Amino acid sequence: MADIIETHPWEPYVPDDARVLIMGTFPPQPKRWSMDFYYPNRTNDFWYMMGLIFFGDRLALYNADSKVFDVDAIRALLDAKHIALHDTCHRIRRLKDNASDKFLEVVEPVDLDSLLARMPRCKVVATTGEKAAGVVASLTSTAVPAMGECVRSDTGLELWRMPSTSRAFPMRLDKKAEYYRRLFSAAGIC
Repeated sequence: MADIIETHPWEPYVPDDARVLIMGTFPPQPKRWSMDFYYPNRTNDFWYMMGLIFFGDRLALYNADSKVFDVDAIRALLDAKHIALHDTCHRIRRLKDNASDKFLEVVEPVDLDSLLARMPRCKVVATTGEKAAGVVASLTSTAVPAMGECVRSDTGLELWRMPSTSRAFPMRLDKKAEYYRRLFSAAGIC
């Protein structure tokens, strides 16, 4: 497993007039996907949390009958709220056969400057976890912020470190939602 280098499977999702960029580390292996889009694992809290924040219903973006997320509803939400998505790593090596950031080796980070150049109104980058925050900090020559806090880069970009949305991270969904709601409120989209 450690010899295989994976390249990120998706293009950045950049709605018109994107104002916030949310960045994880890297998608799980395709065998864990319930859809071909960001945060595809049904056991990840990201889309449940977004449903809770924006619709007051953790299942608003999930079809319980078919057990898949509603990608059209997700894209509509991201477009309406001007939220872009991508990950901090373009190429990685998995050191173990799992999705844990702890066992991901960053082979090549994302070209953050080029990505942000596509979003002239984006002044906020939020990372979903510690490893992603570390990658962004290294790319922007900033300190890694404390969870739920932000630092500013020399260019004025706000860099937020949010709690991981992995279920392996020991925090209740409603508590994770509080952190992200605060981020969205500060960015003027919630």
